[in-house]
Amino acid sequence: MDWLDDRNKQRIVQELVPGKQITLAHIIASPDPVLYEKLGLNPSIDYARAAIGIMTVSPAETAIIMADVGMKAAAIDLGFVDRFSGSLIISGTVSEVEASEQAILDYVKNELSYTVCRITRT
Repeated sequence: MDWLDDRNKQRIVQELVPGKQITLAHIIASPDPVLYEKLGLNPSIDYARAAIGIMTVSPAETAIIMADVGMKAAAIDLGFVDRFSGSLIISGTVSEVEASEQAILDYVKNELSYTVCRITRT
């Protein structure tokens, strides 16, 4: 009767549908210092004014362009860019991170015709 147990199991399939889209644009304002440590980010910053920005994109190689646009738009630190997963992590003041993420969203939407999400915050 083992086959009966298998019928009650739920199977979840996750897949990424290729497209031109930014799927996450998030700002963590005043993160706990341990988060900087765990992410390998610059620990010598004013945590009271600090923020971490996280973005994901498809196709993944666009993360390189996003990093360039973001660094030119504001005085942020580039924490991580991955051309294979499409992840981008930046840090700086809340206003710098927000300006950087907004510039990235505007560029990829207007110049590359991507679908973009809104910026969220915690």
